[in-house]
Parts: sequence; C-alpha cells; structure tokens
Amino acid sequence: MTAPTRKETAARPVRRGPADPVRALMHRHQELCAHAVDPLEIAAGLEAHGVTDRTAARFRHRDVFSLAEELYARVPRAEPEPGAAPAPESVPRSRGVRAALQLLPGAVCAAAVAALAAVEPVPPGASAVLPIALPASLVRPAVGIAGVVLVALALRLAVRTGPLRARTGGLPVPWVCWIVGHAVYGDWLLAELLSGGPDLPPHPRAAAATAVGLALAVAPAAWCARWFAVRGRRGLAASRGLAELAARVRPLLLAATALFLAALVAVLIGAGAMLGGMGEVDLTAAAVLGVLLFLARLLAVHGFPGAAAAGLATAAALEALAPALVLIARLPGLAPAGAPVELLIRHAGAAAVPALACAAPALGLLAYGLRALTGARAHSPALSAEPEADQP
Repeated sequence: MTAPTRKETAARPVRRGPADPVRALMHRHQELCAHAVDPLEIAAGLEAHGVTDRTAARFRHRDVFSLAEELYARVPRAEPEPGAAPAPESVPRSRGVRAALQLLPGAVCAAAVAALAAVEPVPPGASAVLPIALPASLVRPAVGIAGVVLVALALRLAVRTGPLRARTGGLPVPWVCWIVGHAVYGDWLLAELLSGGPDLPPHPRAAAATAVGLALAVAPAAWCARWFAVRGRRGLAASRGLAELAARVRPLLLAATALFLAALVAVLIGAGAMLGGMGEVDLTAAAVLGVLLFLARLLAVHGFPGAAAAGLATAAALEALAPALVLIARLPGLAPAGAPVELLIRHAGAAAVPALACAAPALGLLAYGLRALTGARAHSPALSAEPEADQP
C-alpha cells in the first residue's frame, strides 16, 4: 500500500469542525429557543449568555440576529400545558384604568395634604375647618399616618401594572421609603438636629409641595417609560447588529430622561405655586430625586434590578450620613465631624443634602443605562409589560 502523494494530500479537503456548527448551540439553548415567542427573544437570551456578533461569526452568521432567526426556525416550539393560564401579555387591560391608576398617587397625596391643612391648629377664638372628635394632639398624627398609608397603596397599584411594572424584581422598599421620606421630612430633621433637637414628642413639618409633585410625576414617568419601551422594541426589530441597536436606543434613553425631567420640573413648579412655593435648591433636590427614581424603575423594568437597587442604596447611605455626622459631632472631642454639614446647610439650605446625595447615583444609573439598556436583552418580549399594539 503506497503512501498518498503530495498532490493527493493537497486536494483532500481539510475538515474544520462539525458540518453543522449551530447544532451544538441548539442543544445548549434548547429551552430558550423552544419557549421564545419570536427570534428577538432568542437574540436577547443569547446576548445575556455572552454571545456577540463576533461569536455569531464562528457559527457562520453575520450577527446575533441572523443566528437567532436560524435557531427560531429550527427548534420546535414548546406546546403550552393544557389548562394553563394565558400569558400576562395576552390579558387585555383597559388603557383608561391604567391611566387612572397612574394618576391616583398624585390625587391621593393632594387630598392627604389638604386634609392635613384642614386640621392645622387654629388660633384661639377661631373655628376649625373640620369638626374633630379626637384629642387635638392625636388629630394630625392620625391624618398624617392615614395619608402616608393611602399614598403608599396608590403607588403600589400604579407600579404593578402598565409600563412601570417590573417582572424581574422591583425596587427595594426600605431604600425608596428612606429617600422619599428624607425628601419630605429631611429639611425639618436636619434643622432640628442642628438646633439641638429633636424635641419629644416630635412635630415634623413636611415639604408638601415636594410630596405632591413627586406623586403627580408618576403619570409622566409611566408615559416616558412606555415611550422608551415601544421605540426600543421597534429599534430592536429594525436593527441588524448590536452596534446598530445601541446607536438607535442610546438617544431614546437620553430623550426619555429629558422628557421626564421637563415634565417633573413643570409639575413641581405647579405644586409649589399651589402650596406656597419652592426655592431653587428645593426644586433641584426634588427634580434630582425624581430622575433617580425614574432611572431606577426603568432599569428594574428592563431586567436590571440589581443596578437600580445599588443606586438607591448609595443615595440612601449618603443621605443618612448627614444626620449621622451631626449626631456624632455631639460627642466629646468630635465637634468638627458635623462642620461640613453645617457649612453646606448654612450656605445652600438643608435641601442641598439630598440634592448632592441623589445627583451622583442618578448620573451613575444614567451612565449604566446607556450601556445596559442599549442591548437586546433589555428589550426582550419576555420583559414587556404590555403588548406593543396597545401602546400609543
């Protein structure tokens, strides 16, 4: 038996891997491909597993989208279980009901502020606005607690449906409660601490305009989130590569944030005009907080609750640092610890503390969103809170 000649060896084709390189990928992502509702969902899942356009080229495809289309075509669809409940996307919802739920927090908060104003202590000889049967010392705390509970319930209803609904995990309630509570009562708390208080029993003074403005901003936040989600899905459908998708979505995120900021400032100015006005620093602090909450919710809605929680936790920690330093300054030999806070409040006002504490995390979430929300994973149909056809 003679050895093959050099010419025969050169003519023999060289085997470069398996004849069907996509088959291994099909088996590796069988469940993803079988339950996907369209190729876009497969593209999002592949991207989440680290598959890029360069990786797709090794499977003889020009980009992730082309690879996802082949996987969607070749993998049989999984049959739904008999008697299974319809997917949330298929459940019809009234757009009017959703709009009412998004307006509910602002309406409830305004009613609570009006109720608190109605039970303000009256001068001797004057008649009260409302007949109160409870002792005077219990009226305002009872009305305030009832208002807080009702606003919290209204907010819960507003974010559990429509474009603000997060399916992969919501925002951490303790951090949200702290930073919102600090926005409403932080000025009073810092003023009391710097003056040697707080006295017991406490009589907190709420920043009513800030509270009402932030509650009313839930509706424009939902509209901007819907606007971003719809156009993001359209950009995903029209893009033929991850770079093209990022170029389409990045301006959308900036535009959605700018639109929400403009609406928020308008709402805050209106609330301030009705409830006694807001200073520039107070307006800035409330606006920065609103943008932080909007970006955090947007990240949570699109599948990044961890980053949203980190941003809120950072803001809460920075806000808690200010009163902690004031209290530490009361200890013997530690008086200089509270000097930075006193200096900041003396020159810019107490609202400068939450403004600075929320500004850095808000910028961080925006920078993170410009990278995370421009990928296919962020616009997966599985994360869509409502059908695109039902969007404006």
